[in-house]
Amino acid sequence: MSRLDTLQAALESVLGERIRRFQRERGEITIHVDAADYLAVATTLRDHSELRFEQLIDLCGIDYSAWKDQPNDGPRFCVASHLLSISHNWRLRLKVFCADDEMPIVASVTPVWNSANWFEREAFDLYGILFEGHLDLRRILTDYGFIGHPFRKDFPVSGHVEMRYDESSRRVIYQPVTIEPREITPRIIREDNYGGLH
Repeated sequence: MSRLDTLQAALESVLGERIRRFQRERGEITIHVDAADYLAVATTLRDHSELRFEQLIDLCGIDYSAWKDQPNDGPRFCVASHLLSISHNWRLRLKVFCADDEMPIVASVTPVWNSANWFEREAFDLYGILFEGHLDLRRILTDYGFIGHPFRKDFPVSGHVEMRYDESSRRVIYQPVTIEPREITPRIIREDNYGGLH
């Protein structure tokens, strides 16, 4: 029995019906759970002796609207966590979808893995995903006055506002974006013998 077979059997035995979707591709296992079960599943993944995922390596938000250039018929926002078991030397991807696209919210897993703290702040800042129970959920990469969430697929490429230093008032000011939207078409160079081809 391979290491992945052992991990799969342990996950199915311990989590059972709480696994909504199970994927095993390219030597990796991904499980999907409901938002209502997310915190309990995270705690079980860390504490159960057959699993022992002691470390959260990464956590990120995903916007599935127009995934792979196709319209999405399910929930829009997802949180994906990458977990590591040092005890068993295996990895797992844990995914949970936010039930409400207008107010994406899931439980914070910082009580389970404190390394989730800044990752959850980043997902909040860039995607607008709220983490219930997070003790310090505020922006971490954009400015405090920033409007919107720049990794959402419907966020404009040029943004909403720009910031500049104003000489007359001797301070930084915010103003509407002054960049004119334009489409850039790359110049195509055609040569008869390009690259030695005849």
